[in-house]
Amino acid sequence: MLKNEQITVPEVLVIGPNGEQMGIKSIEDAKTLATYAALDLVLISPNANPPVCKVMDYNKFKYEKQKKQKEAMKKQRATRSELKEYRMTPNIDVGDFETKLRNITKYLEKGDRIKLTVRFKGRQMAHTELGKDVLDRFADRLQDLATIEQQPKLDGRMMTMLLAPKKDK
Repeated sequence: MLKNEQITVPEVLVIGPNGEQMGIKSIEDAKTLATYAALDLVLISPNANPPVCKVMDYNKFKYEKQKKQKEAMKKQRATRSELKEYRMTPNIDVGDFETKLRNITKYLEKGDRIKLTVRFKGRQMAHTELGKDVLDRFADRLQDLATIEQQPKLDGRMMTMLLAPKKDK
């Protein structure tokens, strides 16, 4: 946006600091009005006929605009849930299972989606049902917090399952 001395058009439609229309004025008269009000003359709509200028505090306007953008970004970030991934082996120990379960519970309560991955090494590929059992155990323990978005699926040497937090009605 152009302001004060940067505006080069000969005539502009001036809008006052309180939103009232002050009519079509020459650029010099408009700049004088803004100077007397101790404010800036800002070109709002350069493509209109005649171009529209407003008498306002430009720094305050910029600050408010920036504040609105920040707030919009905050709201956008809040609605966007993250995907957290947990990797494990088919022969996971009880303590590790409980620890992962606690962490997953925290993330589900926060609203994040969870991707559980069981990685098979070597001869473990002969017993993929063990990996499916581990994923099913997680699903059973988390059934009150999460819904299964994607059932356990084998892809190469990895079996994955997606969990999404339950929507409260």
